[in-house]
Amino acid sequence: MRDQWWRFREPKALLVELIHASQRQTGGAMSTAMLATHTHTSSTGSVPMAHPRVLIIEDERGLTQSLSWYFNREGYETHIAHDGQEGLRKAQSLLPDVVLLDIMLPGMSGFDVCRELRAGERTREIPIIMITAKSEETDQVVGYSMGADDYVPKPFSNKVLLHKVKALLRRVEGQGEPGDVAEYLGVKIDRVRHRVTVHDQQVDLTPTEFRLLECLVRQPGRAFSRHQLMDTAIGEGSIVLERTIDVHIKTLRRKLTEAGGSGELIETVRGVGYRFREDKSETK
Repeated sequence: MRDQWWRFREPKALLVELIHASQRQTGGAMSTAMLATHTHTSSTGSVPMAHPRVLIIEDERGLTQSLSWYFNREGYETHIAHDGQEGLRKAQSLLPDVVLLDIMLPGMSGFDVCRELRAGERTREIPIIMITAKSEETDQVVGYSMGADDYVPKPFSNKVLLHKVKALLRRVEGQGEPGDVAEYLGVKIDRVRHRVTVHDQQVDLTPTEFRLLECLVRQPGRAFSRHQLMDTAIGEGSIVLERTIDVHIKTLRRKLTEAGGSGELIETVRGVGYRFREDKSETK
């Protein structure tokens, strides 16, 4: 009977006791993240739930430890890199759900890491949030022009960063839900496949660029203010500059042109913002 004590234990409590017993016997240790991965179950208590994978690329070890502990506690799987080259390698091999990327990194800057991720076929759609001590306007503009989806200046609250990560993942996941295919003036947007084509030529866009173009294409002729576009593409409450949208629009125009379309499809509305060109023949 003594050898069958495990029959009367709850599965989660049993696992914890077995881990502790193994540690006492082997002198080893199991990380909090690994324990959380093994014990976190669905609401039914039987099927393991997938943990969003977060890659933290940051050279401040105290900050990476703090972020790793916090996100592990909130149910995320975290991975850490302390320089740009290591971070790029891990992003390419792990394919995380989101990357938290510092700008000032040894070996390879965060800007260069972001550029390489956006250029890679397997990594170009990974959401990227830049976390950095640099808060100057030019740094934000450069970061967004490289393809970053959001920006958090140091010092920041872990809760605020977690909120941004959750909001960004919700927007990305929402694009995979069933929905209509939007097509106008040769630009076709497929939300289910997260795919954009111009006259059947595929266009590679970042998640933020995708949401921005979709907003414009679905309501051609409507003038959107920069604030409205920022709320749609980046998220409400995000602290970003109006010039950020200008950078994204400039990039979208270039990509549409390179795919055989026209950058003039996105029109500037002076004093307001931007709109997608309306085909006058369809309104008659």
